Amino acid sequence: MNLFILGVLSGAHVIIVIAVLLIFFGGKKIPELMSGLGKGMKEFKKSMKEDDEPATPPAATEEKKNEPLKQ
Repeated sequence: MNLFILGVLSGAHVIIVIAVLLIFFGGKKIPELMSGLGKGMKEFKKSMKEDDEPATPPAATEEKKNEPLKQ
């Protein structure tokens, strides 16, 4: 997280933001929103890890297809 943003927000600002969220969404809806946010972040991280893994080269898969079946 950007440290500059954390420096700008004081304790009073955080309390005001929480109060506004409670007024708009209510106490029951906020855990559902946070749960959805957490699941979205988890899926994003999972997809980023999958993109980092090297894919098998196409030539290697072609060789396996052409091999005769061993009995």
